Amino acid sequence: VGREQKHKSDRNASKKMASTTFTSEGFDLDAIPDSTNNADVIYEVGGGATVVPTPNKPKIETKTTEAENAATAKSEELKGKGNEEFKAGNYLDAYDYYTDAIEACPGMTGEELMTMKEEFEEQQREKAHARHMLEQEKRRKRSFAERQSRAAGESSTTNAEEEEEEEETEEEQQQPATFQPPPHEHAKQLSVYHCNRAACLLHLQERNDEAINDCTIALLLNPTYVKALIRRMTAYENIDDTESALKDAQAALVIDPKNSNARKNVTRLEKLEKERMEKLKDETIGKLKDLGNSILGNFGLSLDNFNAVKDPNTGSYSISFDNK
Repeated sequence: VGREQKHKSDRNASKKMASTTFTSEGFDLDAIPDSTNNADVIYEVGGGATVVPTPNKPKIETKTTEAENAATAKSEELKGKGNEEFKAGNYLDAYDYYTDAIEACPGMTGEELMTMKEEFEEQQREKAHARHMLEQEKRRKRSFAERQSRAAGESSTTNAEEEEEEEETEEEQQQPATFQPPPHEHAKQLSVYHCNRAACLLHLQERNDEAINDCTIALLLNPTYVKALIRRMTAYENIDDTESALKDAQAALVIDPKNSNARKNVTRLEKLEKERMEKLKDETIGKLKDLGNSILGNFGLSLDNFNAVKDPNTGSYSISFDNK
């Protein structure tokens, strides 16, 4: 009976402890520092308190500030005014509005991108020149070593596998690098402003080079911008650069195979480029013929004394002399 009463008393005490609500009463609250914003407070049995600081969480900065938002809104407003002037046929006023939109847009400018591109391409040219000079020096050393071997009566053959591996390595190093512009937060908007300004330039007399520059900036910002490719194609064709115009038309068609305008331009420009190459070939042959006649004239001859006949089976030519 005594043990049962004792167990009953212990159970009642446990229930009483479990149902007790914890409070800070009886603890030394004055020991807790005033600033516990970034800390946890642990109350200790006996009246003490320990402050455990929690690590500060890094603040996540927003990508755009209020100033940037205001600037982009202003750019869009200026673009809208430019669109209105363009539709009305006021291309010079539209050009000015698009220029203002470009200048108001935050971030790296198109001119800075072009400068980076030009500097990158200059570095690539310098590297290519250095590789060319190094290859020449290697060939000179190999040629010198072969001459020495022949003079000494030794075999001049070199390790073909090593030479082949060296050539493959050189080819890999010679692969042209392409300029990759840094990311721009407002790339699409800025590309549209430059492309729209290029459209104005195409309507203004003799400003094709500026239009090409604007389209190039637009494509650096947005490489799949078909409208910029078509407008640059037009500018290239205006300055009789049909080769570059055809490349842009073909690039536009690759990006958008269903683009009927790009397809028509590819067909048209391929014909023009073929005609240009034929004309260039005829001009080159004519110049070579004049050069040959000027030399043969010293001997009382001309190219008319030589007949070239093409073999239809092999495609090769046989030349016969006719002393007229």
